[in-house]
Amino acid sequence: MKIVIATKNDGKISEIKDFFKAKGLLDLIEILIYKDFSDFPDVKEGSRSFLSNAKIKARQIAKYCGCWALADDSGLAVDALGGRPGVISSVYAGTDASDADNREKLLKELEGIRSFEKRTARFICRMVLWDDKIGQVNLSTGICRGKIGFKEKGTGGFGYDPLFIPEGYNLTMAQISQPEKNSISHRGKALKKMSGFLAKQLY
Repeated sequence: MKIVIATKNDGKISEIKDFFKAKGLLDLIEILIYKDFSDFPDVKEGSRSFLSNAKIKARQIAKYCGCWALADDSGLAVDALGGRPGVISSVYAGTDASDADNREKLLKELEGIRSFEKRTARFICRMVLWDDKIGQVNLSTGICRGKIGFKEKGTGGFGYDPLFIPEGYNLTMAQISQPEKNSISHRGKALKKMSGFLAKQLY
């Protein structure tokens, strides 16, 4: 079985491959990424929902590759900001913004929220497995709740991880190990459901 990961985000690719490896699926599935192709397309999303964006990516990459495509759209929703940055999490500070730029903008917007208890947020992931011939093969969702810290801590992960403190932790996502992050993160929860579906197809 071949599955192409429908993203050029190396952080996401690493997390997905690490998760499948831990589940023993890499011995049964050939994972392809954008670097395996000479002209892997850039997919324009533009939807207002995580699910629609995930479907757009999965559908276009499945058509391009001719095999199953796994796509997710995920982001951070901060309650004090009315759910922002949401679907524009990766480009919150602009289309050419870095992860550090996005984190800086988020901290500035939360400067007036000095109570840690009021800095609640959640990571959301919608994941889709798509076949160009039959359409959607499977769908999974993962949510991780927590709060936004007052400064960056940790060097692991990517995106908003250095600011996000999961429920039940005193550490940010960037301070915990990758295996532990996979067990509690939004993407990890979506991957757990997706890997369960894949295992049923393989065994």
